[in-house]
This record gives sequence, C-alpha cells and structure tokens, in this order.
Amino acid sequence: MDDKGLEMAVVEGIEVSRFQDGDKSPDNKGNTSRDAEDMAYFGKKQQLRRGFGWLSIAGFVCTLLSTWEGMFAVFLYGFQNGGPAGLVYGFLFCFVGTAMTVASLGEMASMMPLSGGQYHWVSLLAPPNSAKFLSYITGWVTVIGWQAGQASTSFLGATIIQGLIVLNNPSYAPQRWQGTLIFYAVVAVMLFINTFLAKWLPKIEGLLLCVHVLGFFAIIIPLVYLAPHGSAKDVFATFVNGGGWSSNGVSFFVGLITSVFSFLGADSACHMAEEIQDASLILPWTMLGSVLVNGVFGFAMLIAILFCLGDIDTALASPTGFPFIEIFVQATKSNAGASVMSCIIIIMILCASLGCMATASRLLWAFARDGGVPLSRLISRVHEPTALPLYAILTSTTISLLLALINVGNTAAFNAFMSVSVSAFYFSYMIPISLLMFKRLRKDPVKDHIRWGPFSMGPTLGPLINGGALCYIIITFFFSFWPSTVVVTPLNMNWSVLIFGGSVLFSIAFYLLWGRHSFKWPVVDHIRLNQ
Repeated sequence: MDDKGLEMAVVEGIEVSRFQDGDKSPDNKGNTSRDAEDMAYFGKKQQLRRGFGWLSIAGFVCTLLSTWEGMFAVFLYGFQNGGPAGLVYGFLFCFVGTAMTVASLGEMASMMPLSGGQYHWVSLLAPPNSAKFLSYITGWVTVIGWQAGQASTSFLGATIIQGLIVLNNPSYAPQRWQGTLIFYAVVAVMLFINTFLAKWLPKIEGLLLCVHVLGFFAIIIPLVYLAPHGSAKDVFATFVNGGGWSSNGVSFFVGLITSVFSFLGADSACHMAEEIQDASLILPWTMLGSVLVNGVFGFAMLIAILFCLGDIDTALASPTGFPFIEIFVQATKSNAGASVMSCIIIIMILCASLGCMATASRLLWAFARDGGVPLSRLISRVHEPTALPLYAILTSTTISLLLALINVGNTAAFNAFMSVSVSAFYFSYMIPISLLMFKRLRKDPVKDHIRWGPFSMGPTLGPLINGGALCYIIITFFFSFWPSTVVVTPLNMNWSVLIFGGSVLFSIAFYLLWGRHSFKWPVVDHIRLNQ
C-alpha cells in the first residue's frame, strides 16, 4: 500500500491510523482498517499475525465446543440426575441460555476485540473506583479456568483412549500413571501443532470444521440404523433421580452439568481476537453461529443416543468407564465397529484440546502484557519471526504437565482441580454482562456512553437478552458447586467450590500484595475519562 492509502482520523478524541477499505496495515500482521482503528483506540500494538478468517475461526470454535462429541463423554452425569427426559429438557435450557450469553459476550467482543476478553471488558464497563480491582480478579479467574480447561480436555481424551484399550483387551488394568503418560503424549502433539505448525493453524481449523460435520454423520447414521430403539415415552417422559435428591426438579438442575459442559468455552474466539481479520465484525457472528450449529448437532445426537441406549444397565457398568463405548458395542455388535466410532470421538476431543491450548496461551499472554501475572515480561514476549506468544504457550503447557502429576497420586484430587472450569467461566461471564446491563438500564448520558462495535442488539432487545443470560449464568454457576449425590464422600464430593473459592482468595491476596502495583490499566486514559 502506498502513502496515499493511509490517512489520519480522529476517533472519540484520539488520533488513530485509518486505512482505506480493503487495505492492510503496513506491519504485515494482517490488520484491516477496522482492526487498526480498534487497536489504536485501545492503545495496543499489533504483535500477533491475523491469519484467521470467518471460516477458520468458526472451525476453531465449533471443534473446541465439541457439543455433540462432549455429550458422549459426560453423558453419565446427566443420566444419573435427570434421566433421559432431564437430559432433553436440560439441553434445550442450556442451548437457549448459552445463545443469550454468547450474544451478550459478542456485543462486548465487538466493541473491544482484544485477547484479554472478559477482564478487558470489565475494565471498560466498571466504575472507575473499582474497575482495576474487578478487572484483575476477572482476569485471574478466567486464566485459571482456561488453564484447568486445557488440562481437563486433554485428560478426557487420554482416559477415553484407556477405555478403548480396555474394550479391546479386557485383561488390561488401567493405571493412573499410564493415563498421565498418555496425557503427556496428547499435550506434546498439541504443543507441536501450536508452535511448529502454527502458521497453518487457521487452515487446520477450517479442515477440522469439515471433520466435525462429517464425524457427526459417521456416528449418528450407524447408531440410529443398527441400534435397538426405545419408545418416545422412555425418552421424553422418564426422569431419574439417581442422586437421591428431595425432588426431580433439584435432580434436574444438578444434572445440567452434562449440557453445560457441552457448550463450555464459547468465549474462546474472544481470546483469539488479535489474530482474526475484521475481528469486531466476525467475532460475534462466528460465536453465535457456532453455538447455533453445535446446538442443533448436539440436540440431534442426544435424541439419537437416548433412543438407542439398548441395555442401559450394562452400559453404565461398562469396565471402559464410558457408557457410550458400550452403547456403540450393542449397536454394531462388534468391538471393531465400536472402536472406529469411539476413535472419531477421541479425535474430535483431541482437536478441542488443540483449541484449548491456543486459547489458554493467548489469554495468559494478554494478561501478562498488562502485568497481571508473575514473570509478565517473559511470558508476554512475542517471537518476532513467527509472531507467536511462545513463552505463554510453553508456560500453559508446563502448567498442564504439572497438574497431571496430581493424577499419579490421586485421580479425585486431579478431578477436583479440573472441575473449577465451569464455575470460573461463568463467573467471568457474569461480571461483564452485569456491568453492561447496569449501564444500559441507568442510561447516564456521560457515564454510560458506550462505543458500540458493528454488532449491537440495541436498547430494547439488548437488556432483555442480557437479563436472560444473567438468569441462566446465575443458575448454572450456583448448581456447578453441587455434588452428584445427597450422600457425600471425599471421593464423590464436588470440590470445585473449594478450588474456586481458593482461586478468588488467591487473586485478591495477590492483587493487594503485588498486582495493584504491577497491573497496567488495560484501557487508555481518554476512554476512562469518557466512562
């Protein structure tokens, strides 16, 4: 682009570079005119390369969500609390709630498309006297949630691999250390792709979108065609209260974790924002579209599973540890056929792990860039030849490897750390959406001035969607701490309440001792003055 393609513009009182439509930034990082304006307005330098378009980031989000694939992996929890009917209506409840949540997040991603995501939005929307503190706490909780999410997704893939070995070799007795070594192998492959093959990651994610769609049909067609079918009454009118709760209603909400998990991680695209072209426009529509597509696929797969359960008692007692593997065996009458179908699930969960590593590392990098974590100067470095946050990727990998050592000693303790993901994610959604809704309802012409992005739901629909999302988030957040049964033992206790509480207390203590001095204001002064 020659010098004539560049002109100077004033946006909300700040001088920024504006490029003619279709032009790219001269820094060879893939900025479009809108991206350059957004980065300049929020006082950030473009360091990462923008290689993701709408198709590749759609593949990224769809495969990371893995809604229909995740439904198989965590099917047991919802079946024990809620049963078939609880799973069906719980999925629809979570589908609608997640769509409203993602629409609300999409508005904020459109107005502030930075990799920090939630903690950046809080810094923009919160009152000046508490914005820095709330932003810092939100940042820490989100970072912890994504680090736990990265480890738990890889670990899930590793344990399903062990279950598949049990299916084909009944004499095999799974050991915790073996699961940990498989986990290490999974993480090593994800690290290789996220570093040496990072240049092709957008193309890989676009390809994985095709695999995600084709894998759906490769599972559902033989399952529906070959498996014995139950009745509509068995699916839509049968509730199970396996946890011994006081009512089916309580059991229903406890069992929501299956559907919640299947939609977990929709904010992943937000943390890739600085690698997406036209991020403020593409981000919200891609997030919402991915949830809608995955929701339709997930619901269809759930109905297929419930109609094709076969001998459910045998499935629940499967030595593989995963009922869906036994359901496949009963459907195909073949270990080989069940193995092939299970391998599709494993591949897609490993693909989700690939996206989790990318997301967790970008979020950690953004938080380090703002001085939010120890060793921020090191972790926030970007490898110039590749435009990758290599130190953040290596740090995230190291955290996963260290967390996996817990599993060698005690699987229950490891699962306790991993269970914090749901509560951490929904807490990080709750704070910015609450602040956005408050500004919308207060309507102060000075304090509540918002620089909306290309995606906005308007003054009428917006508060309704924000309010619906908050109701869903509060319900989900509250029941994410409940154990699966009334009778609680150290083994079946849901320790996420302890881990989450400890994470929040740690972030508060760390803020008072160190963060309030090192944490840089994520929003430049001219914006804060207008807010």
